[in-house]
Amino acid sequence: MTVNRKDLYGPNCQEQAARYEKIRAGFIETFGDDQGTAFFSAPGRTEIGGNHTDHNHGRVVAAAIDLDIVGLARKTEDGLARLRSVEYPRMDQVDLADLKPRRENSGSQAIIRGICARCKELGYQVGGFECFTQTRVLKGSGLSSSAAFEILVVTVISHLYNDGKIDPVEAAKIAQYAENVYFGKPSGLLDQMGSSMGSVTAMDFANPEKPQVENVSFDLKSYGHVLCVVDTGGNHADLTPDYAAIPQEMKAVAKVFGKEFLRDVNERDFYNDLNQVRKAAGDRAVLRAMHFFDDDRLAHEEAEALKRGDFASFLQMVNQSGKSSQQRLQNVYSPAHPEEQGIPLALTISEALLQGRGACRVHGGGFAGTIQAYVPEDLLDSYRAGMEKVFGQGSCYVLTVRSCGGVKVEL
Repeated sequence: MTVNRKDLYGPNCQEQAARYEKIRAGFIETFGDDQGTAFFSAPGRTEIGGNHTDHNHGRVVAAAIDLDIVGLARKTEDGLARLRSVEYPRMDQVDLADLKPRRENSGSQAIIRGICARCKELGYQVGGFECFTQTRVLKGSGLSSSAAFEILVVTVISHLYNDGKIDPVEAAKIAQYAENVYFGKPSGLLDQMGSSMGSVTAMDFANPEKPQVENVSFDLKSYGHVLCVVDTGGNHADLTPDYAAIPQEMKAVAKVFGKEFLRDVNERDFYNDLNQVRKAAGDRAVLRAMHFFDDDRLAHEEAEALKRGDFASFLQMVNQSGKSSQQRLQNVYSPAHPEEQGIPLALTISEALLQGRGACRVHGGGFAGTIQAYVPEDLLDSYRAGMEKVFGQGSCYVLTVRSCGGVKVEL
């Protein structure tokens, strides 16, 4: 897909024009000139419904956001993929003649290698390229900066070598493969789909090879609310063991019933056999399974509420989902660092500032990072001031929904 920069950024187009020129200058400084280049963009995403349901084939609602990563890229003939970013000046280089996973590779090199390998396996053309990037997707914020980067790389390959023919669902699956197999981080498909699809999308992963997707876009402004995320400034040390334990424990419960994923387990059978499940998988796994069943259902009901314009019910369900994440999923702080509880603190303060209105919940993977809040417009100034008084100036971000996923950008 190709879009005009003015259509992509609207009233912020001039501000973005300056940003794009800085990216161009960085490309020229790095690679010598900008002949034959094109701009590409991929958005971050915000999770609206379905917290940790995707990896067990559940349902979710996600939205692409106005914070994006932009790359300037061009083809090369040397069979090397080279990428450098403003944030990480070290050059990442991948030899496309050898796309096997490498233990010593980490970070963006592993992602680039995995994406190129998967594209090649699927029959897409892959070739050398040079790319210079800059991101506005907040790191460690639960807005999926990693998925945005992955979708950007897939978009570059799609347009440089495949006439833009890699569709959004395929792009997300390629990106997830790279993250799971080459980067070694277990994840469902929510993050990548949220970035690749654009707009607000309800997704059903009962068959992850052919996920069901439906646009459920809604205008928050028409309901007198804004969407905020608050960065609690938690310790972003490696939380992979915490994240990995959730799908592992959910799958341990599913195994009791001879299934691999909780989506395939009959909920009534689960509750009838709680004693057996406790013995086999442990109490935390039981609680996390309870969360899955309820949040999977809530994600579907939230999408239906948005489609029929029942915003009040939607807000109630957001709060209900958030309490389930806190009490049963238990992903609001890391058990390895109980002294750091920025997310529970932010949720408690949010509830006080919202005065019984709006809604708030943990955002994304959890354990550290951000919360999400739907804030009435008349409370925005006081809400932002109250949160930033505790978590620092600039910690409260107002997000808007972006209508497209990974795209080539015409100037």
